[in-house]
Amino acid sequence: MSEKLFSTPKIGRRKWTKPAAYGGLVVIVGLLPLVIRSPYMLHILILTFIYIVVTASFHTISVSGQFPLAHAAFMGIGAYVAGMASKWLGWPPWLTIPLAALASAGMGMLIGYPFARLRVLYYALGSLFFGIAVINVIVAVTKWTGGWTGLVGIQPIIATTSRVPYYYFFFGLAVFSLSALYRLEFCRIGTNLKAIAQSYLIASSVGINEAWYRILVLGVGCFFVGLAGATYAHYNMVLSTSSFNFMATLWIVMYALIGGIDSFAGAIVGTAVLIIIPEVFRSLQTYTPFISAGLLAIVVYLMPHGLVSLPQVIWARFVERRKNRGVSNTSLI
Repeated sequence: MSEKLFSTPKIGRRKWTKPAAYGGLVVIVGLLPLVIRSPYMLHILILTFIYIVVTASFHTISVSGQFPLAHAAFMGIGAYVAGMASKWLGWPPWLTIPLAALASAGMGMLIGYPFARLRVLYYALGSLFFGIAVINVIVAVTKWTGGWTGLVGIQPIIATTSRVPYYYFFFGLAVFSLSALYRLEFCRIGTNLKAIAQSYLIASSVGINEAWYRILVLGVGCFFVGLAGATYAHYNMVLSTSSFNFMATLWIVMYALIGGIDSFAGAIVGTAVLIIIPEVFRSLQTYTPFISAGLLAIVVYLMPHGLVSLPQVIWARFVERRKNRGVSNTSLI
């Protein structure tokens, strides 16, 4: 009787600890414009929000065991569909943004259908070739996309020169996207995707439709990366293929790996660290690729689960040292 009375409050506290921490973080990030007045730093934070959504959508697809190497290309599909609809048809952002997200999702599911049976390396190579093809198509239709020179003349989301409204718009977009992707990963669909990643043969034997789930998660991931691309187009108002090529995809992969590709929070941590830290230490910006490569090597050897596992690693080392001290004190006695 007494054990139950004492254990219930602990369970209740654990239940609310994580939501309270997330809520506190949202409040802190929401108050940053009151402290940060620099338009440039607000711009960096806006880009961080955009790429957090992009990296989180990459993580969602990787939950199924697939490794997409055309993720930036799908961002480009969303960006160019929104940009061309805005410039050539004169459609407002509230119409072009959802249209572009749906176009990216539709293309992802269309490509995902023949790719559904490809696994890991073969899927990665197939998506890589598709990404290269997308960039070549964008360059080929120069009349509509601007080709190598880029697409200009895109309508802004908000008619203002201040970065603060944009900050809150993209912060809201990031919260909405992360909430949706988190819910997907930790519901029954996410459980089935993880089962497919562990062993597609066992998953199929218990009635999980492997192909359908992989097409579904690709559509969801491409929807959110297309959403990020479309909003980026209306924010930047200029598009270039260099923002969506294979090198851009490698940076997305780097964000996920350094943060921790097995953890949902890894996409947030990795993106924030690799975008914000070089800007804080601007004198080291020239060496960003070398710093990123060194950081990746450190994470691979010391923290296989990414930077998000750093608190657990530190705590484990602390506990181990305390145990060693206890053993040494006992031996002296």
